[in-house]
Amino acid sequence: MSDNTDLDAEDRKIITLARSARARNGVPEGAAVRDETGRTYVAGTVALESLKLSALRTAVAMAVASGAQSLEAAAVVGEAAEAADEDRAAVRDLGGPETPVLLAGPDGTLRSTVTAG
Repeated sequence: MSDNTDLDAEDRKIITLARSARARNGVPEGAAVRDETGRTYVAGTVALESLKLSALRTAVAMAVASGAQSLEAAAVVGEAAEAADEDRAAVRDLGGPETPVLLAGPDGTLRSTVTAG
């Protein structure tokens, strides 16, 4: 397990926003992404009968729908120990293979950082 002290303020911010979305909405995951201009997009898991999206894919979709051209970073807060392949693919599609994906536990503590690649 890693602590968050080595993260820059912007990365700590997206973890905090992702954690807040998870708690506020009572969903399994919260996610946040930061685009090339520094704007953030925050989402929780979508679990409708007709539509199921992870929090991270929802945040990426929100960024795309809002006109983002690329991503600087992404964060997921939840119980999972690793990012799903589909989630990393969505980040990679918009941000490229080197975009960092920060994985944090429910308490917001960083567990690991992987690339979208």
